[in-house]
Formats: sequence, C-alpha cells, structure tokens
Amino acid sequence: MPQQLYSVEQVADLLGLHVRTVRGYVRDGRLAAVRIGKQYRIAREDLESFTGRPVPGPAVRPRRSEATCVVQLEGIDRAAMERLTTLLTAALGGRRPGGEPLRVETVHDEERAGAKVIVIGGLEDSAEVLGLIARLTEQLG
Repeated sequence: MPQQLYSVEQVADLLGLHVRTVRGYVRDGRLAAVRIGKQYRIAREDLESFTGRPVPGPAVRPRRSEATCVVQLEGIDRAAMERLTTLLTAALGGRRPGGEPLRVETVHDEERAGAKVIVIGGLEDSAEVLGLIARLTEQLG
C-alpha cells in the first residue's frame, strides 16, 4: 500500500494547530518530513509517532457533479419575464429539504427584448429546471 503523505496544512487541521507551528516543528526536527519541491510532506507513520496516537484517515467526500446553465430567451417582454420568474419561484419553493443547493437567477434586458435565466445546481435538479423553463416559455407564447 502506498505511503500516506500529508501537507503541512492538513497536519495543522488534524492537530488543531497553526500552519506556522507545524512548519516550526518540521524545521526544528521534532516532526519528520520530506521536502518535495517547495513544500513539506509528512508521512502518516511520522505523524503518528509525533502525536503518539493513530491518525484518522482522510475524510472521503462523496462525488458530486454540478451544472451551470445560462438560458437565453429572445422576444420576451418584461411582463412575460415576471410571470416566468414567479412560476419558477413557486415551482422551486417546494424543493425537498436536504436536497442539493439550487440557485436560479433571472435577468431581463428591455432594450433587446430578451432575458437570461441562470441555473446552478446538481445535474438532475438543473435538468428539471431546464425542462420547466421549456414548458413555461411554450405556455407564455
């Protein structure tokens, strides 16, 4: 199994210390480390012998995907844009608690009679919102 190496920042987080303190321990020779380029790396075994206790493994973050979509709508007046915004807000108000964050912003450009809807969120939620926008814009005519 490959050796687990920690950065100075990771060790500082694990031990609840300031980064400068950990660097000082390394420079003083109290904490063994190897220098890779301009940065220090501390082996798990060296960290465990320094602290005298086992070091928890790194937290595994669940894999997450996010989409950022910009929908350009042309030939839409302010009243239609306000209706679209209201319908989107109402539809998104009933989102399930604990779901991934979803952000929807709308901008209207009177001079060009156009609008943009910006959707930022998880892939499935973003796809739902895009489908909703398609249905609502068809209804608004």
